[in-house]
Amino acid sequence: MISVDKLKVEFGATPLFQDVSYVINRKDRIALVGKNGAGKSTMLKILAGLQQPTAGTVAMPKDCTVGYLPQVMVLADSRTVMQEAEQAFAHIHELQNDIERMNRELSERTDYDSEGYRQLIERFSHQNERFLMMGGEGYRAEIERTLQGLGFRRSDFDRPTSEFSGGWRMRIELAKLLLQHPDVLLLDEPTNHLDIESIQWLEQFLSTRANAVVLVSHDRAFLNNVTTRTIEISCGHIYDYKVKYDDFVRLRKERREQQLRAYENQQKQIEDTEAFIERFRYKATKAVQVQSRIKQLEKLERVEVDEEDNSALHLKFACSSRSGNYPVICEDVTKAYGSHVVFRNVNLTINRGEKVAFVGKNGEGKSTLVKCIMGEITDYTGRLTLGHNVQTGYFAQNQAQLLDGELTVFDTIDRVAVGDIRTRIRDILGAFMFGGEASEKKVKVLSGGERTRLAMIKLLLEPVNFLILDEPTNHLDMRSKDILKEAIAGFEGTAIIVSHDRDFLDGLATKVYEFGGGRVKEHLGGIYEFLQSKRAETDTPETKNGRSERLDALFTGGTPKLTPSATAKNGEAKDNRLSYEEHKERNKQLKRLERAIADCEAEISQTEAAIAALEQKLSAPEGASDMSLYEQHRKLKEQLDQAMNRWETACTELETAQAGQPANGNKG
Repeated sequence: MISVDKLKVEFGATPLFQDVSYVINRKDRIALVGKNGAGKSTMLKILAGLQQPTAGTVAMPKDCTVGYLPQVMVLADSRTVMQEAEQAFAHIHELQNDIERMNRELSERTDYDSEGYRQLIERFSHQNERFLMMGGEGYRAEIERTLQGLGFRRSDFDRPTSEFSGGWRMRIELAKLLLQHPDVLLLDEPTNHLDIESIQWLEQFLSTRANAVVLVSHDRAFLNNVTTRTIEISCGHIYDYKVKYDDFVRLRKERREQQLRAYENQQKQIEDTEAFIERFRYKATKAVQVQSRIKQLEKLERVEVDEEDNSALHLKFACSSRSGNYPVICEDVTKAYGSHVVFRNVNLTINRGEKVAFVGKNGEGKSTLVKCIMGEITDYTGRLTLGHNVQTGYFAQNQAQLLDGELTVFDTIDRVAVGDIRTRIRDILGAFMFGGEASEKKVKVLSGGERTRLAMIKLLLEPVNFLILDEPTNHLDMRSKDILKEAIAGFEGTAIIVSHDRDFLDGLATKVYEFGGGRVKEHLGGIYEFLQSKRAETDTPETKNGRSERLDALFTGGTPKLTPSATAKNGEAKDNRLSYEEHKERNKQLKRLERAIADCEAEISQTEAAIAALEQKLSAPEGASDMSLYEQHRKLKEQLDQAMNRWETACTELETAQAGQPANGNKG
């Protein structure tokens, strides 16, 4: 649909990228990746027609429609949420007005036999059919579904957009884009202002209902769940992979290893050639050969190795003295603003050393409870106790605004760094994209994202034993997030992380507190166990079946429902709650068996397809006499039998594990 040919963009005399060519096809799901400053957002603007390249062309059919969501945009505040969303159907409103005008004209005219009346009827019929085909009668229901999917309540529909924060208004713009169903969707960091449920809804929408999608995101889980193709901008060029992000990372590593080998071989060749030239430069008998080698070097196309930061930087939050066993205890804590109850009767205990996640839709009270813990809000009811010797490090959503604008980036960190970390300040700043001259910038000239990163580094170096991080990954790229995640995981103290980034929370949080409907509910296990339990709660009995029903039951924290056969084997089921370690081990075992079954099923499917193709060859006269085909057929049948045996074993182990018994047989 969109053809990019020999694209080049320069800023001053420096090319951002050059000689870039690729094609965006219908139903492509493309992740546009690269380090900060590589040109990802610039590429989206060029595709959207908002910026002209220095050279090259972007061609698309005349009827191709493009929808673009930038990271930052100016939003109008003159309408309600519903009225703003209805702007996506302005073309339908125009069509509806045209139909109503023709309908009035038909009712007023009496020249039924005239050519003009007949043409009017035909035009009315044609436009009415178009109106119905475009969903003219059901567009309001589609608007409601989309707004609710992105987190809005029905009670929000008639509220002015001016009452909402910038993040919520960005959701309205995203809803308008999705409702327009453009041929190509260009999305720049679409998940920045979404909660987990809205991100999952958007993933489902983009995967099943969108046309072509090109997106820039630092949310690894989102990229893996949506995209099937990855285009990397690196060293001014692009590399196109027909795989999702995780597979791209693996293939990129392999590509770079190949580049390094080719580079090393070429450097050896250049070294040998230069040594020959130097050795025989002044010998008349070798003059022709020397000139030939010089020309070879001039014509040689140099192997270029992708830039990559190989610095083994491992940061660690400085933990101060040991806190009490229970850094935070809440007993019947309730907070309300007038008649609006944010949450009621919150009871939770956070143990020393735990890493817990606060999740839930925006506005459900996560940041409010954090502020209660920090003492910024005191007019709550109930009892909130901080443990002995708790020293808190707090990263608020507005933390970036609290930095001293007159200090440089380097000085900001130099003032909090202690010990041998002072010798590594420039390495730390480089890891968070403040390398070189950027470290000498004054804080007041930094962008919002840069300030956020700087505030995170500052917190990273302050000695505390209790961390509270409110949306710490906004504006961080994947490498910075990995460094931060590693630092939190290695932190010896306690941490509360408010985040919607599933990949960041995965393997980090060992307990999840869900905020919603005025309640705070505790879930043992990590973020994906929590999401599984949410699916179990929302599934109807009709949608659950067999294996998924038993798995869902496991993740709710109680004893799994047993099949009649399992009940007969085990006797009466015990109604005891799994301990955390048992719960975690059970989940790991079930996941391993699930993966084993899926792998076996994929192998069986592929082998059966190969056998069918081979049998088709054998049925032909020329294939019937080819003995090698019979040998291949025999080997494939053996391979199929082995895969079936492994599948049956894994299924038996899974059923046993679901029934609460230790699984026997193979563990691999």
